Amino acid sequence: MKTQYFTATTIDGYIADEDNSLDWLFEVDDKAGENPFASFFEGVGAFAMGATTYEWVLAHEKALGHPSSWLEPYGNTPAWIFTHRELPVIPGANLHFVRGDVRPVHAEMVSAAAGKNIWLVGGGELVAQFADHGLLDEVILGVAPVTLGAGAPVLPRRITSSRYALTDTRRLGQFAYLTYAVRPPT
Repeated sequence: MKTQYFTATTIDGYIADEDNSLDWLFEVDDKAGENPFASFFEGVGAFAMGATTYEWVLAHEKALGHPSSWLEPYGNTPAWIFTHRELPVIPGANLHFVRGDVRPVHAEMVSAAAGKNIWLVGGGELVAQFADHGLLDEVILGVAPVTLGAGAPVLPRRITSSRYALTDTRRLGQFAYLTYAVRPPT
């Protein structure tokens, strides 16, 4: 079982632009014929995301009116949404709204995942909190041929190379997939 951060990023290290938009991602010509997310998600038993990421799903996938836009990719896999505000619930989705320290939530997720992996969707600040406590095992970056110059960083923390070990590289269409094992802080 691993706690993994699987995300798309720009060459200059942003996961969203200054307006929290992912339009840049959908503009990339990706005719690789393979969906790395589908095979990744087969190994996921629980996942977590921040409120901004959840709100993006609500707005762009219209998940409140069309719950299938959530249920088709994620099924009944439990999701923890970290938030400080009230958010609407997607009908039929297995959601847990939480706040505060990531450590007890991670323990709940490990239990719910039943031996499968935990996916940290994002944003970067939430993932950084897991990394701060040694609860991040792997980072998988799908690097797109785009630069934004500003926006939401992949991980808004200084984590030195001594904590990372490159374990895999793959090219799929226009994306370079980089996988790093993450060592806990010392």
